[in-house]
Amino acid sequence: MEQMRVPTDQVRFSWRRLDRFQKWAMITTIATYFLIFVGGIVRASGAGLGCPDWPKCFGYWIPPASADMIAQHGFDASQFNPTLMWIEYINRLIGMLIGFFLLITTYLMLRHYRKSKRVFWSVLGALALTLFQGWLGGKVVHLELEGWIVTLHMILALVIVGLLLYATVCAFFPNGRPIANVPAERRTVARWGQALVGFGLVQLTLGALVRGHIDDVSSKMNIPRSDWVSQVGITDPLHRTGALIFTISILAATYAIVHNRSLHPWIHRTAWIASGLVLTQVAAGIGLAYGALPPPLQAIHLIVGSLLIGCLMTLVLLAYRLPVSPSTSKEAFKQVAEASH
Repeated sequence: MEQMRVPTDQVRFSWRRLDRFQKWAMITTIATYFLIFVGGIVRASGAGLGCPDWPKCFGYWIPPASADMIAQHGFDASQFNPTLMWIEYINRLIGMLIGFFLLITTYLMLRHYRKSKRVFWSVLGALALTLFQGWLGGKVVHLELEGWIVTLHMILALVIVGLLLYATVCAFFPNGRPIANVPAERRTVARWGQALVGFGLVQLTLGALVRGHIDDVSSKMNIPRSDWVSQVGITDPLHRTGALIFTISILAATYAIVHNRSLHPWIHRTAWIASGLVLTQVAAGIGLAYGALPPPLQAIHLIVGSLLIGCLMTLVLLAYRLPVSPSTSKEAFKQVAEASH
């Protein structure tokens, strides 16, 4: 017998009342974001080739203890850097752990949500892409961190997060459709959210291209670190201009949303979170541009941008699925409870 799903229209969030699939879907989503953050640390620290082979590390399943050990597998001792090696190896271990998390999530989905097509296909899609992502990670190493494949690797991680978010929200509504008829004002919110998600993905791609150009500049030009950004070319001005438009758009959307009292408080809160994230992202970007690209800010810039995209995705999902106002909570709970049996 399936556990009863708790409707997301209730303002107070209760972890104890979530079923096991919802809990594991959320845990896996959060863990995936953590992996993106760790990936940012790997990139910022230059640890991407800390283990120059895949899936082993210098020919070993467990990283070697000294440079002398890697010579046995044909590697140059100059490649051995214990700090970078362990950063990359831990990144791989976390990725493997998240794979197990997703297997558990898939198992719980098959037990309790296999009849919900939206949950079923989004979880299977996330699982398939995660397997592909593991293979792609090996190609990233084999191609020695070429910019285009690193960008693809990052975007694919965001797609996986998006599928997990979609599955989690849809699990709150197992009938696979919005509980209430979606009014025009909430369709507008959802459409604005979709446009902002698209714009955000373009910004992330431009940012990744900027980073790729900076890597080329740093390796080919003997100039101070503070001058790297100025050598990037037109990609950086495009990224900065896009950031300005993106920020203004999110702040304007938030203003319109929070002044509409008929929208659910969760939509208001999600909009506020998006505004906070975009302002944090702008501050991190300014720090990168004028602070000689400090590595900690590089990791922060990546994870905040990823969280912002996820927040906007959540805004779209909530706009389509939440009731118009909390006053419909009892009716919504009744409908969800009936759909659970």
